[in-house]
Amino acid sequence: MGATDDRSNDVAVAAKLFCGFGDRTRLSILRLLADGERRVTDIVEALGASQANISGHLKCLRDCGLVVDRRSGREAFYRIAHSEVVDVLRSAERLLAVTDTGIELCPNYEPDAQALS
Repeated sequence: MGATDDRSNDVAVAAKLFCGFGDRTRLSILRLLADGERRVTDIVEALGASQANISGHLKCLRDCGLVVDRRSGREAFYRIAHSEVVDVLRSAERLLAVTDTGIELCPNYEPDAQALS
């Protein structure tokens, strides 16, 4: 495999990573977990979503290695798996601050219709 193929694969994997951050619910979950470990029920309550919906997103984030879980009896506690995940979130916040309304007004990407409280 040549250098171009390696770079192409790296970009493909990076694009998959950003899909994890690109979903509104998953991003909201990651932002909550950036402040510390949470129970599934805490996440459900904070986001006002169904437990099935949140559990599906948590499974996706866990499968990708972005979060880890810990079981205590019947409860599952989730936390960020690597400090670099929080670094990406903070970097995104800084980037949003300097792009001002450019991202918000971008016609190429419309936010999903789901409103989070």
